[in-house]
Amino acid sequence: MMVGFMASRTGRWTRMLAGAGMVLGGLASGSPRGKWLALTGLVPLLAGAFDVCLFGPLVGLPVSGEAIRRKVGLIGEDSLLPHPPMALTERPALLH
Repeated sequence: MMVGFMASRTGRWTRMLAGAGMVLGGLASGSPRGKWLALTGLVPLLAGAFDVCLFGPLVGLPVSGEAIRRKVGLIGEDSLLPHPPMALTERPALLH
């Protein structure tokens, strides 16, 4: 399902990178059309960053990415980074 992919970690990164590309490309052009492209690029950039999927309601799913992942069954993909770093006290000691 496309909305399930968009709510996943990979889908969020894809939306943020595509939005950033639109923003940078639009600003680099320097034209009024480019400014509109940059403003339009803010939508996928911010939606991916804030874990919002605007296409969810179109297929009967919620807007929140967390709620979509729960309904679709994508457990463990809440953060944008695969594994949060461990605290220094929890890291295993090197054995020599």
